Amino acid sequence: MAMLEVTNLACARGDKRLFSGLSFSLRYGSLLYVHGPNGSGKTTLLRTVCGLCAAEDGDIHWDNQNIRSLGEDFRRHVSYLGHLNGLKDELSGFENLQFSTKLAGLGVADQEISDVLARLGVEVCQDLPSKVLSQGQKKRTALARFLLHKNKLWILDEPFTALDVHAVDVLQGIIAEHVETGGMAMLTTHQEVDISSGDVKHIHLNS
Repeated sequence: MAMLEVTNLACARGDKRLFSGLSFSLRYGSLLYVHGPNGSGKTTLLRTVCGLCAAEDGDIHWDNQNIRSLGEDFRRHVSYLGHLNGLKDELSGFENLQFSTKLAGLGVADQEISDVLARLGVEVCQDLPSKVLSQGQKKRTALARFLLHKNKLWILDEPFTALDVHAVDVLQGIIAEHVETGGMAMLTTHQEVDISSGDVKHIHLNS
């Protein structure tokens, strides 16, 4: 049985119906690409699957239970990266990650935080206030949460934007490794990336 199952989902923005009758499933070891032009509802879909937006119709189940009834019990399995990086400007990259892991009740050692930042190539700025970091550095710091929280379902909205070529390669490898080791990922991207690990699926939304 699929761990995440979406059935006959319909979403709207204002008076505009973005999509309807959308169904798909994700099992452990699956990667789902969401395609579509701007305005087709890609971000709305990702936020709805996270439980951050309400659908007009349809159901989303996690382990055969509706995510509306699961609430936080579902969200603790999910790592989400949207268009905002979710960093506190006055805190350093290290402090932001320390704060997020403690808030999640995780016992993460300081060295592990430093190691993850190094893996993502932002160890040189881990002690700088987040407000002075470049957009690419902020994104990589935000993505470090995924490796520290170790959640099963990763949902990423345009994760490669603002990253240089090397950082794109590193992130592709990290997502591939997550899927290969039994995780699930769902992502949108306008960039040409090639992650073919696991059970790869595609859905296309139309404007």
